[in-house]
Amino acid sequence: MQIKKVWGVWFSATGTTEKVVNTLAKDIAGKLNVPFESHSFNTPAARKQELSFSADELVILGVPVYAGRVPNLLLPYLQEKVKGNGTLGIPVVLYGNRNFDDGLMELRNVMRDNGFLPIAAGAFVGEHSFSTTLGAGRPDADDMALCSQLAETTVERVNAGVTELVAVEGCDPIRPYYTPRDRNGEPIKDFLKAKPMTDPDKCVKCGLCARLCPMGSIDAEDFSNVAGKCIK
Repeated sequence: MQIKKVWGVWFSATGTTEKVVNTLAKDIAGKLNVPFESHSFNTPAARKQELSFSADELVILGVPVYAGRVPNLLLPYLQEKVKGNGTLGIPVVLYGNRNFDDGLMELRNVMRDNGFLPIAAGAFVGEHSFSTTLGAGRPDADDMALCSQLAETTVERVNAGVTELVAVEGCDPIRPYYTPRDRNGEPIKDFLKAKPMTDPDKCVKCGLCARLCPMGSIDAEDFSNVAGKCIK
């Protein structure tokens, strides 16, 4: 199979998924001597656009893992609007140093069901989006070295004409989302109810927060009002 372009396609609210996906895609493109292109679906507007790829392209598709799975707020977009046509694919997930559980298998299965041929896959640690201490500084140099190894493996499989579905860790059928628990083992039910705070003395009403919010949850007229869902 002759690849003519490599894509890095990603959702990355904190930048770690973007870093891994684009580094991996650029490395693979360089080794195959073909163009690289990056596409973000970070914003609600971007997730209205359908993406379709051909059999002579290779797509690295990356998302963070939330509660051990592909974020449920992204699943409809991934299932309905990201399509392959016998397109080689590499699912990639970033997780906050706990576990990626079934997230990688879920993303692989979504790609498979949407016409992609997932021939390799990767799960990487990234600094936790809820914390600056969990997985602090990750992905680090060692993580990126593993990214380089994945690029080499992928190119080897492309050149060998591999199209078989890559085996990954996880359970099929996919398990429910992981439930965080407190130190007493009791489920934490309200951990998603936190919202960003706006300091009216510092806000200059530029609107940047509303434009960049991955969930489109910040009121463009009143930036202190977070009307939609917040993923922190």
